[in-house]
Amino acid sequence: MILDVDGTLIDSNDAHARAWVDAFAEFDHDVPYERARALVGMGGDNLLPEAIRIEKDSPEGEALSKRRSEIFKERFLKTINPLAGTREMVQRMRDEGLEIAIGTSASKDELKPLLDIAKVADLIDSKTSADDAENSKPDPDIIQAALKRLKLPAPEVLMVGDTPYDIEAAAGAGVRTVAFRSGGWTDAGLKGAIAIYAGPWDLLDRFDTSPFARDAKKKG
Repeated sequence: MILDVDGTLIDSNDAHARAWVDAFAEFDHDVPYERARALVGMGGDNLLPEAIRIEKDSPEGEALSKRRSEIFKERFLKTINPLAGTREMVQRMRDEGLEIAIGTSASKDELKPLLDIAKVADLIDSKTSADDAENSKPDPDIIQAALKRLKLPAPEVLMVGDTPYDIEAAAGAGVRTVAFRSGGWTDAGLKGAIAIYAGPWDLLDRFDTSPFARDAKKKG
């Protein structure tokens, strides 16, 4: 299975949105919080053109992305907490014999502290970040890279995410998605997921009837 991190394992989507808003303001771009929040889940290469029509690899795009990362670490990282049931859920998945890969639009240097906050780093088999793909979510590149590390065909893998961008990226790679509302999206916004849960705690409570239990039994 492939796990997203932000909004899926940790309650960080609001923090990411605020970091983007603060960075935009420093570069004289007035982007409302609500607009930035709706784009969280995309990597900077897709978010910047959507928000302010600037490419990430442009001089301003590179400077703005760097500043956003600094702001996120300086102002918001210490405010983030794991979602309830995160470690227990991932442990249950391992107990079921599922191999676990991370597939996130976060950069590699941000991923380690995020997994430390989630308290699941020791339970993960492989990690794929935005640095391992040409394009971030909602493009399928990160999911395709995670599949290569798992060495499994797409139909044998499930994705867990919390945004429409996770669902779109996974679908582009031929992977089915189980979605969480913990990222702030409604069920309508998570259309395309094969199952929707409130968050890790909810999936853990209903694991025996979830797609993961069924897939684990098939694998066994």
